[in-house]
Amino acid sequence: MGMSSLKLLKYVLFFFNLLFWICGCCILGFGIYLLIHNNFGVLFHNLPSLTLGNVFVIVGSIIMVVAFLGCMGSIKENKCLLMSFFILLLIILLAEVTLAILLFVYEQKLNEYVAKGLTDSIHRYHSDNSTKAAWDSIQSFLRCCGINGTSDWTSGPPASCPSDPNVEGCYAKARLWFHSNFLYIGIITICVCVIEVLGMSFALTLNCQIDKTSQSIGL
Repeated sequence: MGMSSLKLLKYVLFFFNLLFWICGCCILGFGIYLLIHNNFGVLFHNLPSLTLGNVFVIVGSIIMVVAFLGCMGSIKENKCLLMSFFILLLIILLAEVTLAILLFVYEQKLNEYVAKGLTDSIHRYHSDNSTKAAWDSIQSFLRCCGINGTSDWTSGPPASCPSDPNVEGCYAKARLWFHSNFLYIGIITICVCVIEVLGMSFALTLNCQIDKTSQSIGL
């Protein structure tokens, strides 16, 4: 019974992490693609490293490292790797909870900071190619114009803005989309946290099962 339980846990955890490792590879590859082509540019000059490509590269790399530890720890029945996997998942989960609390507490300040950064980037549109690329990409993709509307462009809206004079601003449209899809975003966030907790539980259970199996065979 002990050996069959160990094998079941081992392969469940292995395939569970293999799937996430493949997802991490795809996210990392997409991030590298964005960095090479640099289609989205830099929107916030106070945070020049905060680009879509960098975010995808960081997230993909973290997923790959954590999933690799889970895969190797389970298939090799290595307690050190399993505990490393558990600790990393715990750190990520705590960081997500902390970030969610901070976003909730400082929502107003964050809105002001984002609005100020976007206003500054609009002023750089004609003088900075990276900012121009960022705004053109966002306006074309979201079918919006400026921060709150066409009036944000004092010298006239650029060609990437839709021709409709009553078009919504990008920041207002993004906030509206977020609030209208808040339930789905919350469900996805909860699912991610549940998956992380399950991964931690599987790792701890497998770790304990390895100890029990070793004792039963006299190791």
